[in-house]
Amino acid sequence: MSASQPLRFAINLGNAVLARQTAAGEPAGITVELARRIAADMAKEAQFITYPTAGKVVEDAENGVWDIAFLAVDPKREETLRFTQPYITIQGTALVKAQSPWQSVAQMDKPGVVINVGRGAAYDLYLTRELDHATLNRLSSSQAAIEAFLHGEGDMVAGIRQPLEKTAAEHPGYRVLEDDFMQIAQAICLPHQQDALYHTVVEKLTRWQTEGVVKEIIDSELIASNNSGTQ
Repeated sequence: MSASQPLRFAINLGNAVLARQTAAGEPAGITVELARRIAADMAKEAQFITYPTAGKVVEDAENGVWDIAFLAVDPKREETLRFTQPYITIQGTALVKAQSPWQSVAQMDKPGVVINVGRGAAYDLYLTRELDHATLNRLSSSQAAIEAFLHGEGDMVAGIRQPLEKTAAEHPGYRVLEDDFMQIAQAICLPHQQDALYHTVVEKLTRWQTEGVVKEIIDSELIASNNSGTQ
């Protein structure tokens, strides 16, 4: 990679905990700030390529569209991508109707139960492997899965805890299950052929985690995301 070339970062806007768009349409959030930090440390310009879902990020991994991405670690994705150590772990749970009988994620996998998910999201991949009886209703994005549930489609919607809790707070008659069906490890990832850049990113992430820089970015951006009201 030439020293003059920008670093191209794939930003998944489908995960509202990690990335969002500002009112001006610019990407912001934890992954964007990590990307800026990586680029600055390498004396490069950060170029952002935004995606509505994680699935499309993975599809583009072998097409030379981006250099570095931020996704949930998953065995299926590891066929295409090489992941760093996690920089944050988030929770996968479910939003249900307030009057529904479900009290635990252990009750999700029942015959006849329809669970809305965002197609290609980490929890879609996980539930695809783990469920034996329930049916997954795959929507175009995580937000689309939530919207479909609010409009009466599906028995529940699986997703990341924070956006689901925000939905429940804004829509009376819904609640989020108290436990989690998975802990979702989020990491930086690169195509397998980017070996040198991968080791550079691992070294930087390890140093910033030791120094507390990553925690500062996460804490600051979670506050900014909550204050923005953007999903």
